[in-house]
Amino acid sequence: MFANMKLSSQIQKKLKKIRLPDGDSHKGQNGKLLVIGGSRLFHSSIFWSADVASRIVDMVHLTSPANENNDLFRFKLKQGFWNGIVVEWSAVESYIQEDDAVLIGPGMERSEVTSEIVNDLINRFSGQKWVIDGGALQMIDPKLLNSRHVITPHQKELDLLLAKLADGGAGSNLERLIQTGATILSKGQTDVVYCLREQIEVMGGNPGLTKGGTGDVLAGLVAGFYCQNEALSSAVVASLVNKRAGEALWQKQGPYFNASDLVEQIPKTLWSLLAG
Repeated sequence: MFANMKLSSQIQKKLKKIRLPDGDSHKGQNGKLLVIGGSRLFHSSIFWSADVASRIVDMVHLTSPANENNDLFRFKLKQGFWNGIVVEWSAVESYIQEDDAVLIGPGMERSEVTSEIVNDLINRFSGQKWVIDGGALQMIDPKLLNSRHVITPHQKELDLLLAKLADGGAGSNLERLIQTGATILSKGQTDVVYCLREQIEVMGGNPGLTKGGTGDVLAGLVAGFYCQNEALSSAVVASLVNKRAGEALWQKQGPYFNASDLVEQIPKTLWSLLAG
């Protein structure tokens, strides 16, 4: 039912802002993304994020603070994952400075180690474009957020962020979170994207999008767009494409699809939306 719904004027404007590769561009000029994530418990998340982003940008770099994961990543690469380059954790700072944007959090555990890593890097590289998701989002100090940041919370993660701001200041906690300048992609049956100047609702989707890993796909899509586009358009269009891709899969196979199916469908849905 949602697939045929007319897009709001707000969403249409954001879709038209998405940059297409220039005809005379060279390798690297259409975006380079660093994905930081993974842990001893969660190995797949970073691959879903990186895989979908590799459909958008020229280069994806992957790294993990869990050093043993880098060996796992290399093993997976040899099995057929050819769409990104694994880099040593010791080189993370140089890639943060080199790449156009950084996605941090997919597959990271909620722990003090994660808290130290996330808050240290985001504080020291505050001028970089960051997309903050998953474990990183659960451990971030919201007072570090700024206008270069996109956050992708589901309702429980949003509640956690708002609770961290509950110190009796003026205004609602949501207003105070918005006032950090960060773009907020609040995920749900209807996604809501907040920023200082706009609030945009993105309807659609279906229960198939509750599967594990679909949030990692969405984060990777946001980050891929953000390499070459503004934060608000990146969040809105990623939400739209993710939901519409889920709807396209529903038409073919009902709720019986997973994150990998979503990654494969997204480029087709994106091109259909851009061409339309």
